[in-house]
Amino acid sequence: MNKLLMSASLAAVLAAAGLAHAAMAPTPSGPTAGPWGFDLAGRDTTVAPGTDFYQYANGTYLKSLTIPPDRSRFGTFDALRALSETRVHDLLEQAAAHPETSADEALVGAFYKAAMDEARADALDAKPLDHDLAAIRAAKTRADLAALMGKANTSFNGGLFGVAIQNDAKSPNRYAIYMSQDGLGLPDRDYYLEPSFAAKKTQYEAYVTRSLRAVHWPAAEAQAKAIVDLETKVATASWSKVEQRDPVKSFNPMTPAELRALAPDFPWSALLSAADVGSVSRVVVAEKSAFPKLAEIYAQTPIATLRAWAAFKVVDNASPYLSKRFVDANFEFRNNTLQGQPQQKPRWKRAAALLNAQVGEAVGKTYVAKYFPPESKAKMEALIGDLRTALAVRIEHVAWMSEPTKAKALEKLSQLTVKVGYPVKWRDYSGLKVTSTDLYGDVERATAFEWAREVKRLNGPVDRDEWGLTPQTVNAYYSRLQNEIVFPAAILEPPFFDPSADMAVNFGAIGGVIGHEMTHGFDDRGRQFDGTGALADWWAPEDAAKYVVQTKRLGGQYSAFEPIKGSHVNGDLTMGENIADLGGLLLGLDAYHFSLKGASAATLDGVTGDQRVFFGWAQVWRGASRDDALRQALVTDPHSPASVRVDGVVRNIDAWYEAFGIKPGDPMYVAPDQRVRIW
Repeated sequence: MNKLLMSASLAAVLAAAGLAHAAMAPTPSGPTAGPWGFDLAGRDTTVAPGTDFYQYANGTYLKSLTIPPDRSRFGTFDALRALSETRVHDLLEQAAAHPETSADEALVGAFYKAAMDEARADALDAKPLDHDLAAIRAAKTRADLAALMGKANTSFNGGLFGVAIQNDAKSPNRYAIYMSQDGLGLPDRDYYLEPSFAAKKTQYEAYVTRSLRAVHWPAAEAQAKAIVDLETKVATASWSKVEQRDPVKSFNPMTPAELRALAPDFPWSALLSAADVGSVSRVVVAEKSAFPKLAEIYAQTPIATLRAWAAFKVVDNASPYLSKRFVDANFEFRNNTLQGQPQQKPRWKRAAALLNAQVGEAVGKTYVAKYFPPESKAKMEALIGDLRTALAVRIEHVAWMSEPTKAKALEKLSQLTVKVGYPVKWRDYSGLKVTSTDLYGDVERATAFEWAREVKRLNGPVDRDEWGLTPQTVNAYYSRLQNEIVFPAAILEPPFFDPSADMAVNFGAIGGVIGHEMTHGFDDRGRQFDGTGALADWWAPEDAAKYVVQTKRLGGQYSAFEPIKGSHVNGDLTMGENIADLGGLLLGLDAYHFSLKGASAATLDGVTGDQRVFFGWAQVWRGASRDDALRQALVTDPHSPASVRVDGVVRNIDAWYEAFGIKPGDPMYVAPDQRVRIW
C-alpha cells in the first residue's frame, strides 16, 4: 500500500539503517548501561580512541551482538524499538479482549483481530484482489489507467506520479497539492542502473513474474520483463535522491493547464479527478524536468504492459494482507533478498506495525496513559530549553556569519515550536469503518479515510497541532515547513534519556538528539526556510558562500568513508543529517558545560565529564546491520551509517581531541584548520 508523504517533509534523526555489518554471538535483551548510564564493559580498549572511536566505545558490545533472524539490523536503538513493540502488543491484546472500554479500543481491537486472523486470510487467498484486478482488466485507455493511478491514496493501486498534501512551502499557513515522480518497485534508481545491483534487478523480475502468476495474469513472464524494462526507463528519467534534496528546484507551482503543457503526454485530468483533487487551481511539481520524460514513457508503453504493471502494483502492495503464499513471496523478495533478513517477523509484530501506521493515535492514546509519566515530559522540556540556549549562544558567537544574518537566525530560533510526548489533541477515527473479518478492506478503508481527511482540509488553515509520528514511535523529527521539533514519548527512555543516569551521558545522548533536531533548522536545506516555515532566502550572500565552503568540506569527509567494501557514504545525500549530527553533539556538549555553572565536572570510574558526553552519543548508535540492508541504506538513506555518525562527528570537535588525547599521526586526526566548523 502506498503511504502518503508525511505532511511536513520530515527529517527523522533515527532512521539510519547501515550500522556495523556483522552478526555474531547472543544479543542483550535491551540497552545495557553501567551505574551512571554508560556500559563501560561494552568498550573495546584494545582499540585506541584515535584509531576508531566507534569501536573503542562499542567494540566489545558489537562482538557479542547477534542480529535476531527477523530483523535486518539490531542495536541499542532497535532494542528500545522492540520494547515499544512489546508494549503495543500488550495494548492491542487488551483492546481485542475488552472492546467495550471505548470507541477507540473497539476500533483497535477489531482491526487487530482482523490482522491476526491468518486462517481467514488463507481461506480467502486471492479473492480480496478481485475487485481491484477487475477494474484494471476493464481499463481500455491510458486515461482509464491514469485514473487508477489517481486512486493510489485510497486503495492498493500504484502509479507513475505521487500526489500528496502538505504545507505550502511559500505560504506555510495553507495546504498545497504536491506531485512527485514515482513508479519504481526497487528501492532506488541505482538498483536499475548500477551494475553492482544487477543481481537484485534480476531477482526483482522473478518476483514480478511470481506475483503476476499468483493471480493468473496472462503471459506473466513476458509481462514481468516488460515491466522491469519500463521501470528501468522510468529510473533513467527520474531525479536522483541528491537532486530531490534541493528545496528550491523542487518547488514548481503551476496550474493544471500549465502541468498539461509541461507534460502533454499524460492524462492529468483523469489522475487528479480520481485523486479527489480535480477542482484544484494549483499544484506544486517536484521533479519538473523529469515529468515530461515520464509522461512520454507512459504514452509510448503498450496498454497491455501498463495493465500488467498496474496489476503487479496491486498484488505487491496488498500481499502482506493476503494468504500465506502472497505474504511469503513478498517477504522473500522485499526483506530477504533486498535486506538479507532470514526470517519473517511473527504475525503479531506485523499486526502492531500495521495498526501503528493506520490508526496509530488510537493506540498512542492508551500507550501514553500507561507508559509516559508527566515528569518525563517536564524534564524533557527543561532539557530542550537548555539546548535552545546553547544554540542561541553558538549562533551569537559563530565567527563566519555577519551580524544581520545572525539576527535572522536568532529570530528563527525564537520561533521554533517544541512538541514532547504526545499531541495536545488526538485524531478522531469515529468515521472509520473497521471489521474483525476483513483485513484487506480495513487497510483500504483506513487509507481512504486518511486521504479524505487530508483533502477535506485543503481550503482550511494548516493544523499546527498535528503530529507526523505517533507517541509509541522511537524517533524524532524537525519540520522545515512548521519550524518545529517533535519528540514522541517512546524515545524518552534509555539509552536516549535516563533520569537516573549521569547528566553528561544524557547530554551526549538525548541532548545530542535534541541538538540534532534543532540544527536541522539550519542545515543545508533547513537554512533555506524562515521562522514561519516559508521557503525564503534570509542570508547575506557572503555568509551563504562561507556556509557552502564548510558543507563541501564536510561532504568530502563523509564520502571518504567506506562502511562496506566497494560502497561509500554519499556525502551529498547525507549532508543534512551529517550537519545536524555535528551540530547536535556540539550543542549537547555546550549544554552540559552550562549545566555545571562553573563547577568542575566529576570523574566517574576514571571517565571525565567530557568523555562521558562523547560516550553517551556513541552508545546511542551501537548496533549491526546485514550487508544487503547496509548497501540499500547507502543509496537510499539520508542518514550516514551508525559508525560514521560517531566517527564522522567527533573528529571535527576540538573537545574530543582534548578529552581523549588525540594527537597528529592518529588515524582519526584532522588538523584544526581542516575541521568543519558550521554551528
